[in-house]
Amino acid sequence: MATALRPLRIPAFPRLAIANLVNELGNWLGEIALAILVFDQTGSPVATAGLFVGIHFVPALATPPLVARVEHLPARRSLATLYATEAVVFGVLAILAADFLLAAVLAFAALDGVLAASARALTRAAAAAALKPAGLLREGNSILNIGFTAGAAAGPALAGLVVAGAGVQAALLADAASFLAVAALLATAKALPRAEPEADGVLARLRNGLRYVRQRALLRRLIAAQAVAFVFFAVVIPIEVVFAKETLEAGDAGYGALLASWGAGMLLGSFAFALLGRASLPALLVFSTLAIGAAYLGIGAAPSLIVACAASAVGGIGNGVQWVALITAVQALTAARFQARVVAMLEAIASAMPGIGFVIGGVVAATLDPRASYLLAGAGVIAVLAAAVWAMRDADWSLAAAAASAEPFPDPAEPVEPPPPPASPGDVATF
Repeated sequence: MATALRPLRIPAFPRLAIANLVNELGNWLGEIALAILVFDQTGSPVATAGLFVGIHFVPALATPPLVARVEHLPARRSLATLYATEAVVFGVLAILAADFLLAAVLAFAALDGVLAASARALTRAAAAAALKPAGLLREGNSILNIGFTAGAAAGPALAGLVVAGAGVQAALLADAASFLAVAALLATAKALPRAEPEADGVLARLRNGLRYVRQRALLRRLIAAQAVAFVFFAVVIPIEVVFAKETLEAGDAGYGALLASWGAGMLLGSFAFALLGRASLPALLVFSTLAIGAAYLGIGAAPSLIVACAASAVGGIGNGVQWVALITAVQALTAARFQARVVAMLEAIASAMPGIGFVIGGVVAATLDPRASYLLAGAGVIAVLAAAVWAMRDADWSLAAAAASAEPFPDPAEPVEPPPPPASPGDVATF
């Protein structure tokens, strides 16, 4: 346990952890408050859907360019600016709550989605810059992940209480105040590291970041596998409520129980990752992804709510391990100079790819039934996992990570030589 908490002794890391938690809680509070505002003002499911498109899919296009634009700044300046801008955005949204204008609400909500995703990417990059030299990247990511999952579990409940008790406008003002406080916290964090990307324009840095990933087979295949996995992870999200209320005939309480089971599992998974400090990242990626796929299959075949909730808890545990294991692996395989851009790429993928899954899940449920959507999602996740294991079967993760750590200022235009073969089969860690 003492080892797991060592990152908190790294200067400025505690402030990054607080910012990460507030970002997640603020995202939930803002998203739920805005969803209630838009639906109450318009009565239109289409307008509410437009809000979620702006929040989740616009960042897929805008986050990487914004991160490339500001990554050369000192971390405390770039992060403080992003959080302060979020505070201003939520202040404007609070005004719009009293003087409603749909187009303006959708535009500012999309802007906040971009700012939030960019802040997450730069926070991860700053944390990696502080933690990797001390050999504490994994432990630090465990702490960030616990905050992330705690925010995801508590955020919706907190948002519901604040909106119900104080109203939408008060919730948006509270969100603005929280982001302003975090901006002040980070602006005074003098120990935050400063990135040193190449002195090119934004487009050139974006191209160099893409080239960097493309030239590194293990990193490229890992990100590509996750991109496809995101599609199948998201297949069930639009039909969870229909599955719980109609297929299982469990009503609103059953839907809540299904979601709560997954959330509780995520919290357990985040603590499990922290406790499994010596387990290999490839093994954790395999078993956590397998748990998610098996959970979807189990939910799809569940004869009752209790069985579905048990399977959902297993999937949540896998979810709580899978994302942080992936982030840690990607950061370990990425040189310091490209951390922000590569993590921003992951954020963009995480925003864009679920949209495909939403469509697939809805079409399958409408054509067949919700159980079919769950079964398709489970089978798809396991198929992606099998393909990834095969594609990366001969990869030497330790060697690739060591090469990235020794390459703080690589020239992305230069071709990357393949690593030498391992000394013995025991040296190879496979996905």
